[in-house]
Amino acid sequence: MSHELQFYINGEWVDSSTGDTLDVINPATEQPITQIAMGGQADVDRAVAAAKTAFETFSQTSKEERIALLEAIIAKYGERMGEVATTISQEMGAPLALANAAQAPAGIGHFMTTLEVLKKFEFEEDLGSSHVVKEPAGVCALITPWNWPINQIACKVAPALAAGCTMVLKPSEVSPLNAILFAEILHDAGVPPGVFNLINGDGINVGAPLSSHPDVDMVSFTGSTRAGVEVAKNAAPTVKRVAQELGGKSANIILDDADFAKSISRDVFGMCMNSGQSCNAPTRMLVPNARMDEAAAIAKAAAEQVQVGDPAAEGTVIGPVVSEVQFEKIQNLIQKGIDEGAKLEIGGTGRPDGLNAGYYVKPTVFSHVTNDMTIAQEEIFGPVLSLIGYEDDEDAVRIANDTLYGLSGYISGDPERAKKIARLIRTGNVHLNGAPVDNNAPFGGYKQSGNGREWGQHGFEEFLEVKAIMGYNAAG
Repeated sequence: MSHELQFYINGEWVDSSTGDTLDVINPATEQPITQIAMGGQADVDRAVAAAKTAFETFSQTSKEERIALLEAIIAKYGERMGEVATTISQEMGAPLALANAAQAPAGIGHFMTTLEVLKKFEFEEDLGSSHVVKEPAGVCALITPWNWPINQIACKVAPALAAGCTMVLKPSEVSPLNAILFAEILHDAGVPPGVFNLINGDGINVGAPLSSHPDVDMVSFTGSTRAGVEVAKNAAPTVKRVAQELGGKSANIILDDADFAKSISRDVFGMCMNSGQSCNAPTRMLVPNARMDEAAAIAKAAAEQVQVGDPAAEGTVIGPVVSEVQFEKIQNLIQKGIDEGAKLEIGGTGRPDGLNAGYYVKPTVFSHVTNDMTIAQEEIFGPVLSLIGYEDDEDAVRIANDTLYGLSGYISGDPERAKKIARLIRTGNVHLNGAPVDNNAPFGGYKQSGNGREWGQHGFEEFLEVKAIMGYNAAG
C-alpha cells in the first residue's frame, strides 16, 4: 500500500486539494504508523462529479454484469485478506486473532451475502395494468466508523454496487488504512472509473460537504447518534435519503431459569470483545434482584479471564481502545459509576497492571446498578458491564426499553419464554440464548439507534428507488 497521501477518484489515485495530513496512531503504542491526506470541499466536489458521471452508465448495467463484478471483488479481496487483518489490528487495536477471524472476514462476508441476494432478486413486477421497477438510488455518500471498519464499509459498498449505484466513501480518519487497501482491491477487480471513490478527512471538512452536496442522492452513515443528527441536518435541505446506524445501549436479560454460569460468562466475553467497541454490545445485563450477588460473582470471575494486552501477542483477548479520546471518555464514565454508587466488582480506572503505554482499559464490572445511573444510560464503548436488577419479566422489559436507544437486545432462558419477551423489546435485533449475528438478517435500530436497515436483502433494498409505470400492461 502506497496511497496514504492520495485519494481514489474516478479510477485514479490523486493528490489532495488541501495538502493537509493527519497522523494515524497505533493505539497499542501511541505512536504514529503513517500519515494520511485530509480532504476538503474541492475533493468532495471532484469525487461527487465523478460518481454522478459514472452513474449514467453504471446504473444501466445488467444484473449479470454486476454479479460478475462482485465475484471479481470477492476473488481479489480473498487474495489480500491477511493484509487487511494486519492493517486493522495495527490501526484500531483489534487482537490479530480477532482481526483474522472476524474483522477482515466480515468484509468479504457481506460481499458474498450480497452476491447471493443479487442473483435471486427480482427488479421488476407487474401490478395489474402497472409495472413496478426497482432502480438504483443514485450517487451515495457512505460515511463509516472506526470500530468494525471494513465490515461497515463492505455492508454499504456491496449492496450499493449490486443495486447499480455509484458512491463516495469517507471512512473514519482514525482507522483509514483498511479503506485504502479496499480501494486498491476494487480497482484491481475492475470497478469502472467513478463508480467507487474514496476521500479521507474529518466530519467538518469532508463529512458535512458530502452529506449536504446537492448531487448526492443518498447518505448511508454509521457512527454516533450525535454525529448522525448532524448528518441528517446537513442532508435535509436537499431532501436526500438518509440511512443511519447509530449508537446503542443494549439490554441483556438473564431470565431466572437460565443457566447463570454459562450465560453470564459467555456474555461477559461477548461484551468485552473488540474492547467493548461494538454498537450492539450487551452492556446492560439484567438479572433477578434476588440473585444479584450470585450473578456479580460469575461476571467478576469471567472478567478475570479476559486477558488484555498487545494485539500481536498470542492469548490476547482484548487489545487497547482506539484512541486517547476514547480512553479518557471511558475512564471518566467508570469514575462516574463509582461516584454514583454502583458497586465496582472488578476493574476500574487506570491501565491494567504492567501496561504503561497504549490505550488499554481494565475489563470492568459494576453490580447493583440502577437504570437511571449514567453508566446505564450513556454508551461507554469500552469493556464496561453494568448489572441491573429486576423483579419479574414485565419489569425486565420495562428496564430494557427505558433507554434512548434500540439497536439490539439479548435474552437467555427458556426458548419459548425468551421468544415472547423478544417481541416486547423495542430494538432492531434480539439475540436468543447466545445466537450470533446473521449476515442475511437485517441490522439496524429503533429510536435514536437510527433508521433503515443494513445486511442481506433488507440492506440491499435501501439502495433502490421504486418506480411505478402506469398503463404498462394495458390492452392496446
